[in-house]
Amino acid sequence: MSLDPREFRNALGQFPTGVCVISANPEGYKPFGMTVNSFASVSLDPALVLWSLRNDSECLDAFNKAKAFTVNVLASDQVALSNLYSQKSNHDLATDHYRIGKSGAPVLRGCVTSFECEMWARYDGGDHIIVVGKVIEMESKLGAKPLAFHAGKYRELR
Repeated sequence: MSLDPREFRNALGQFPTGVCVISANPEGYKPFGMTVNSFASVSLDPALVLWSLRNDSECLDAFNKAKAFTVNVLASDQVALSNLYSQKSNHDLATDHYRIGKSGAPVLRGCVTSFECEMWARYDGGDHIIVVGKVIEMESKLGAKPLAFHAGKYRELR
């Protein structure tokens, strides 16, 4: 069976996802972040999460050098932040957008949840690298509304 790439992408877009900014601060780089919606839990014991990064991402070298990263789950009022860090060549974090967490990685302010992670593993995933992190610190705001993405548009849960 041959899949049309556009049809496949559109079909995947029917799965609602959360929106995250993955942030890191590896040696030799300014604190940076990039918007993703490829986040999932892996394991409770140990606490592992994953996300994926394109093999041709301009952030690939920096993430390869990162020993820690933060998964910042965006709130429904953070569309502008999502758009800002999804832009090509615009990944340096504005200083008022974050604090440095216990892991040494940047933690964005105002998020629904943040997971500070130590790098656990990287796996080949076709045209992506699957990045797995061990959660070492987390912060959640109970009752906050997450930013959702479905069929190519931001959505709000009701």
